[in-house]
Amino acid sequence: MRCPTVVATAGILCLAASSLRAGEPERQPSPNAGAIVRVVDSVLAGLTLQEKIGQLVQYSGGWSTGPSGRRISDEQRQIIRAGQTGSLLNVTGAAETHELQRIAVEESRARIPLLFGLDVIHGFKTTFPIPLAEAASWDPDAVELSARVSATEAAASGVHWTFAPMVDIARDPRWGRIAEGSGEDPYLGARMAAARVRGFQGASLRDPASIIACAKHYAGYGGAEGGRDYNTADIPQRTLRDVYLVPFKAALDAGAQTFMASFNEIDGVPSSGSRFLLTTILRDEWKFDGFVVSDWNSIGELIPHGFAANPGEAAERAINAGLDMDMESHCYRDSLESLVRQGRVTIATLDEAVRRVLRVKFRLGLFSDPYHGATPERERQELRNPAHVAAARKMARESIVLMKNAGSLLPLPPNLKSIAVIGPLASNHGDLVGTWAGPTDTNDVVTLLDGIRETAPGAQVTYVQGCSIAGAETTGIASAAAAARQSEVVILAVGESEDMSGEASCRSSLELPGRQKDLVREVCATGKPVVVIFMNGRPLDLSWEQNHVPAILETWFLGHEAGHAIADVLFGAYAPTGRLPVTFPRSVGQVPIYYNHKNTGRPTDDQEHYTSRYLDLPSSPLYPFGFGLTYTSFRYADLRIARETVKAADTLLVTITLTNTGLRAGDETVQLYVRDEVGSVTRPVRELKGFQHVHLDAGGSTVVTLSLPVDALAFTGLDMRHRVEPGMFTVYVGPNAAEGLQGRFQVVPQ
Repeated sequence: MRCPTVVATAGILCLAASSLRAGEPERQPSPNAGAIVRVVDSVLAGLTLQEKIGQLVQYSGGWSTGPSGRRISDEQRQIIRAGQTGSLLNVTGAAETHELQRIAVEESRARIPLLFGLDVIHGFKTTFPIPLAEAASWDPDAVELSARVSATEAAASGVHWTFAPMVDIARDPRWGRIAEGSGEDPYLGARMAAARVRGFQGASLRDPASIIACAKHYAGYGGAEGGRDYNTADIPQRTLRDVYLVPFKAALDAGAQTFMASFNEIDGVPSSGSRFLLTTILRDEWKFDGFVVSDWNSIGELIPHGFAANPGEAAERAINAGLDMDMESHCYRDSLESLVRQGRVTIATLDEAVRRVLRVKFRLGLFSDPYHGATPERERQELRNPAHVAAARKMARESIVLMKNAGSLLPLPPNLKSIAVIGPLASNHGDLVGTWAGPTDTNDVVTLLDGIRETAPGAQVTYVQGCSIAGAETTGIASAAAAARQSEVVILAVGESEDMSGEASCRSSLELPGRQKDLVREVCATGKPVVVIFMNGRPLDLSWEQNHVPAILETWFLGHEAGHAIADVLFGAYAPTGRLPVTFPRSVGQVPIYYNHKNTGRPTDDQEHYTSRYLDLPSSPLYPFGFGLTYTSFRYADLRIARETVKAADTLLVTITLTNTGLRAGDETVQLYVRDEVGSVTRPVRELKGFQHVHLDAGGSTVVTLSLPVDALAFTGLDMRHRVEPGMFTVYVGPNAAEGLQGRFQVVPQ
């Protein structure tokens, strides 16, 4: 390829691009900040007004199909050739992206490389568990590896940029996009956000296996009223800063190069037009120097919000607020030139937005290798290679949560002679990949039935669907019950279809859809030992099952290796280690429900009438945040706090003695929570501040030490300053947010 004309003309840091063969990975070290500034300013100086605007416009890839198959449309070629777009989304494949990029760097006047974006949410060709499931692992290292595999495959197919991680805090399981995030807690969400950014971006963006991360949806999207997608989020600024923004800051600190503005409004201002979010916090306070992209048409949607009267006004409000790239609304394309000429948008504002986009492209190395190392050969080598499939199986195992195991029904014995596998999700390929699966082949999915037959070859395995996921028919339920009666044990797979969670897939009910509840009841009525496998993208109401089913596994949507992973847990090849990243309610009537709530002047007491409670059910959740069982049991004892008084700059050490009191080896996730007893504003009843995985053999015991940096106790006080306030704190160490040992310490002034 040739260097961009404007760079070569300026004679600054051409990076010897002409010496690289097409698709050869960049081998030079990343340039320093000064070099980036010089090159970006040089490129910017050579652009026309129309070309600058083009860098801020993103289109979804336009394809047409002719007699010879898929081909690039003439319109798409012309848009690129004319410099009218800086980025394309939904275009994949090394050959396809190579051809479009060639047009950009060889046939356009400015010769600036395109940025190819795609929603790589939980895998590319190799599908991993949905993000909510991965968060149930409480294993940031495993989550980082998952993102790294996804990045490696996507990059090999010409993708430069993923619209992930989604780091929205979600306290309402009716909201469909709870499946895409890490649940309700800002600390766990921050750990997972940082892990995914590290996985996507790697040690260097110039590594051909790295892609750019995009923290979304900024901000407060998970607080949508009524659990209804795109809805208003009524979030006080203090809650915004102390809860909803925490994972975004963690993503930024981990190096995230882009943010995506959300659809919702907060306090009357939609995010795509919020200077407070996009400039005051993101740029001025946090010093973010990447760029912000809109969500799909979210600039255009400022009009139905009632925040702009027309596309021109929407474009003006968005770019002046600090939104750099317009995804598919066409407002920037159609209006920015006239807005600049009218003085409603200054050339300095426009230039700064373009500068941010160019800076990220340069950091990715696209001015040296516009193809970022993607070739058809590398694509064939990377997609679904055995190491990636093995990583997907490991991640799927760790994502499974054992909710109940009465009588130690699990793990199942190896000498079973007959097994009934029942349910609409037992032999299901397409739904197990979950929402926002990549461009994958669902025929490669290992179903639960496949996994059981492979793991228990000596057993007679009878499969009956019983009913559909959402239909009203019941004719198969009798056959399912008959199969159950003729088997030693029943494995029953129920839940949601993949399109029941994710974007625009919100539900007013948390019950099993269709006639699945009838199926569960009839199978349980046979008296046979039953293991219910739940496959879903959100917490469901499992109250009946908790009271009537011997064993319950929450497996979410686990991706390609679902069947293998579940069978590994069922038959004891892997003891479950998952813990809930989100509270499970007893009823949808408790929603929103989350562990780190505030107290009231009349705290909940189900024995006292005039307290904050319900008349018709306990106020406690069915399963608390952090809950999860394994195939052994653990005892917590001897909580010790190293110091009674600490200062904000200190780190407090908290220890407990953990003992495996069961008959099997197992893993425990020891969780540390803190309560600030009195503050200048009210504080949550508990807040997660640390956790540690511990493996113990049967009968084993160890001292577990947890570190608590005192500055992690900071919050936004009455004066809106973020700091640690002196006072008394209660610390809790236990297996979940509802149990544990406790002690106290005091923070004193510096």
